Amino acid sequence: MMTTTRRCPICKKPRAQQHSPFCSQRCKDRDLAQWFGDGYALPGERVNPEDLAINDRDLDE
Repeated sequence: MMTTTRRCPICKKPRAQQHSPFCSQRCKDRDLAQWFGDGYALPGERVNPEDLAINDRDLDE
């Protein structure tokens, strides 16, 4: 039976249990920065930012 080592999705080094699914805190931080910087996106319809502002104002009232 062949066992495969799961790799870090950022740098492809072997994963560390302490930082799973990453190999280090550095790779965890790089992944988080990708989310904050719009490096990743979830599929869906594009939204006009002006429409979001209108909806936010409606919630404040």
